[in-house]
Amino acid sequence: MRADLTGALAALADPTRRTLFERLARSPRAVGALAHGLPVTRPAVSHHLKVLKAAGLVADQADGARRVYAIDPTGLRAIRAWLNQFEQPE
Repeated sequence: MRADLTGALAALADPTRRTLFERLARSPRAVGALAHGLPVTRPAVSHHLKVLKAAGLVADQADGARRVYAIDPTGLRAIRAWLNQFEQPE
């Protein structure tokens, strides 16, 4: 496995990070909105987002004083390519 694939899969292995990733799949959000309803603190959410960003799965953009996070589609390429090798023709 390549390093980028390993990092992406490792990042998504954590259930909190998967939840954040799934929420971002619905729409870009700031940390506060992502943290709402989760049993972790905002600083913990920020840490999880940092891990997802380092794995290339999310990107952030400044919006005034806050950062808005969204899924980075280019980061999904390694996972998609790896999974595609298991596709069975019908």
